[in-house]
Amino acid sequence: MDRIDAMKVFVATLDEGSLAGAGRRLGRSPAAVSRAIAFLEEHTGTPLLYRTTRTIRLSEAGERYALACRRILADLEEADLLAADERSMPRGLLGVTAAVAVGEDVLRQLIDTFLERNPEVSIRLHLLDRPVNLIDEGIDVALRIAHLQDSTLVAIPAGQVRRVVVASPEYLAAHPPVEAPADLASHTIISMTHFGLDSWSFPAARQTALPQVVQFSPRFTVNTVRAALASAVAGHGVTRLFSYHVAEQVRAGALKIVLRDNEHAPLPANLVMPRGRLSVPKVRSFVDFAAPRLREYFEQARRITDAD
Repeated sequence: MDRIDAMKVFVATLDEGSLAGAGRRLGRSPAAVSRAIAFLEEHTGTPLLYRTTRTIRLSEAGERYALACRRILADLEEADLLAADERSMPRGLLGVTAAVAVGEDVLRQLIDTFLERNPEVSIRLHLLDRPVNLIDEGIDVALRIAHLQDSTLVAIPAGQVRRVVVASPEYLAAHPPVEAPADLASHTIISMTHFGLDSWSFPAARQTALPQVVQFSPRFTVNTVRAALASAVAGHGVTRLFSYHVAEQVRAGALKIVLRDNEHAPLPANLVMPRGRLSVPKVRSFVDFAAPRLREYFEQARRITDAD
């Protein structure tokens, strides 16, 4: 049996979550899928999957092997496309990742339009609120809102995003003014996992070098943007989110931004990818399509929140 073909079957099984799902995707019987995985297990001399009638689970060796398979298959696909000189024809499966909120609210709509225009491309969108190793997890493109540390990645600018503190007009009218970061200590805080569970930092005050850190005991802690946003709109406290999270609520008057003069510098938004992937037609086509639209989206959110 061809080992590369068996690797494709193995990865498809993981992506689909079952032998039957991999068979449907690849046009093969579950028995043929099972034989391919058994071939790899015999070749490596170790179990890769633990299988029951309903579920599959990777062994520890299988986890390491899956990462290597994804890297090998991505490199082979890139080599094939470059050798065939198909730079002008995007095709194949594109792996994209982003945080959950921006993926659902922004990327998903862009992807719908991109797929309509590129019938030979399929996209698997991974929405994860955790760092993703693009190479190890076989991802082609990621949307990241942060200062980038990994010098092995190529970054295409996609805008800038502010971190803003917001509350509803009704909440602000019923509580003391929020005029300085220290004032937050006496307010009801809705904390978001990614913005600080029990403290928020702000730029250093004048004539000091240390950032201002406000400690608090939040009344409500949540790990999704939608929940924090809904609670703030309902008047239950003050929360901190990205500017694009709150733009529509600010425009509608449901939220107001406080502590404008104490905001950190905006964070860069980038489309990032492993070196070499930008030369692959499907990746280049997606980046060329998505980057200007993301810049427009984040700029519009900035204008709305600046005007508040």
